[in-house]
Amino acid sequence: MLLEESRGSREVVVEARGLGRRFGSLVAVKGLDLDVFRGEVFGFVGPNGAGKSTSIRMLLGLLEPSEGNALVLGCAIPGEAEELRARVGYMTQKFSLYDDLSIYENLEFAAEVFGLEGERKRERLAEVMEEFQLEERRDQRPATLSGGWRQRLALATATVHQPELLFLDEPTAGVDPESRRLFWEKLFELAEQGATILVSTHYMDEAVRCHRLCVFRSGRSAAVASPERLIAQLEDRVVELWGEPTGEVIKLLRRRPEVSSLTQLGNRVHTLLRPSESATAVVNRLVDHLVERGLHRPGGEVVEANLEDALVALSQGEEIAG
Repeated sequence: MLLEESRGSREVVVEARGLGRRFGSLVAVKGLDLDVFRGEVFGFVGPNGAGKSTSIRMLLGLLEPSEGNALVLGCAIPGEAEELRARVGYMTQKFSLYDDLSIYENLEFAAEVFGLEGERKRERLAEVMEEFQLEERRDQRPATLSGGWRQRLALATATVHQPELLFLDEPTAGVDPESRRLFWEKLFELAEQGATILVSTHYMDEAVRCHRLCVFRSGRSAAVASPERLIAQLEDRVVELWGEPTGEVIKLLRRRPEVSSLTQLGNRVHTLLRPSESATAVVNRLVDHLVERGLHRPGGEVVEANLEDALVALSQGEEIAG
């Protein structure tokens, strides 16, 4: 497993060692080792059921670990979870605010839950309404908002008490790309102000934005590294090929021993090669194969790997080394 750490003088705000959780005979998470530094936007990536949400719930103290231990903002989990909750924010996959309250009333309720009172509460609510551009919608009910605005409100509510650490569990699922982009701009603003953000996501364009990622595979951490470092491990492993008909190109490539995985991108077939193969050495061989099979106008070229290639390699059991 690739575990990229650079402690130096950076403050560790989340530390997990051997963290695991079982549900009967089902092992949801096992052997999670993790360090998250102050001010990071840290991503959890992996398929459904890989352990992302369970790990978040354990680190929040909402779910007791079956094994291992964790320190979150210096609080031992789960023993000091109650002390921790006032210092963190949590945004769930499903919108969970109150539709019978207005936008302002939802924010006011959250502020009171987190202990804000009097003038401090009024000042903070005014700041949040302005910061998230909610003033003109203050009397609207959440049910009347679009998906993007509902997520903006959910983030505002999760940060009304200015938490040191923010957990976001697939926060932009079902939200349009423009709203997702604006949402992530706000996350980086919060990080620049000193907050640490731990976010799970299925979107590659979001994952690549994170400072570092923990890639989950079958309840375990397959790699912890920056997106750039994960991608760099697949240098000279990816080619794109084409020919007509494209469907026949895919059939032929799937039978080739050099090919690890492939996906169609328009008229091209984006192809990840096996670890023992070199794209530079193989590309002409694959093109020749397409020519021999009589495809019309075949061709190919070596291309740069992307984050999805790295995640596919890890999901197939590759041990990406540093």
